[in-house]
Amino acid sequence: MYQPDDKKKYLKEHLSAKRYVHSLNVAAECRKLAERYGEDPDRAYFAGLLHDVCKELPDEQQQELVLRGVFTYCREELETRSLWHAIAGACFIKTEFGIEDIDILNSVRFHTVGRAGMSRLEEIVYLGDLISADRSYKDVERMRKLAYTSLNEAMLEAFAFSIRSVVKKGGLIPVCTAEGYNFYTRLQREEKNVTAKRGTK
Repeated sequence: MYQPDDKKKYLKEHLSAKRYVHSLNVAAECRKLAERYGEDPDRAYFAGLLHDVCKELPDEQQQELVLRGVFTYCREELETRSLWHAIAGACFIKTEFGIEDIDILNSVRFHTVGRAGMSRLEEIVYLGDLISADRSYKDVERMRKLAYTSLNEAMLEAFAFSIRSVVKKGGLIPVCTAEGYNFYTRLQREEKNVTAKRGTK
């Protein structure tokens, strides 16, 4: 069902060498995370491979895909050029590659901004992009360890990291990102409450 080889050919022809290697690294990381958390490894690899398919399209083409596509977006996303590629990518793989799997489409759509109630595959692609082998930011090793220890905790830390980065740059926080942060904060609180109750029995 998932045929990455022909998609690799497309990516190699349309992405820079650095971006192509990043796509392969994310795909490989997504496969490993899928194996760790019970998701289909081939499906996860495929979604990770395609996550940046429109990253290097000209701005006007990305914007056109966003505006004419079927995926909703908020004002903050529309006003942030660096976020267009994710929405554009989901539109592109649906129309050009004929991909109808909503989980794969949403994994590409939300791999930069996240959202509340993400599916397991969406979480895997979100984290796979953040901890792929080519990433070298300050706390990446800690994030890598966390991603294979506790998925919910890793997601919360990833949202916090993303929000801190945007605030530092003076950027806008998309509504879905704030909602995602709140969602995983509540999950962590609930998990701690359950653990605390068990400890008192």
